[in-house]
Amino acid sequence: MKSIFKPLTKAEEEIMQVLWKLEKAFVKHVVDELPDPKPHYNTVSTIIKILADKGFVAHESFGKSNRYYPLVRKEDYTKRSMKQFVKGYFEGSYTNMFSFFAKEKDISIEDLESILKELKSNNPKK
Repeated sequence: MKSIFKPLTKAEEEIMQVLWKLEKAFVKHVVDELPDPKPHYNTVSTIIKILADKGFVAHESFGKSNRYYPLVRKEDYTKRSMKQFVKGYFEGSYTNMFSFFAKEKDISIEDLESILKELKSNNPKK
């Protein structure tokens, strides 16, 4: 399998969100799940083929139809994307990221307390 760490375009991520939700789907079902205005069937089919080339999806054949499914778990992609985000915008520092959101007032004390509680439960040594 190719590297799962190639960045995805917004359209590719949108298709992956649908495939993660449905787990397995034909192109028609992916189109049905996308918001209006819905992209053309051929557009979605092309994006799915690109995702397959990038190693994100595979398919099962049913005659002339293919049913697609993710090869990359949503959790794995999210983790890698967040690491890249923090690296690119906050010099790799989660402290810098939280400081930014605290200064912008985009994160509440309750949110910070919840995050701290989560961190403590996942790292009982600290």
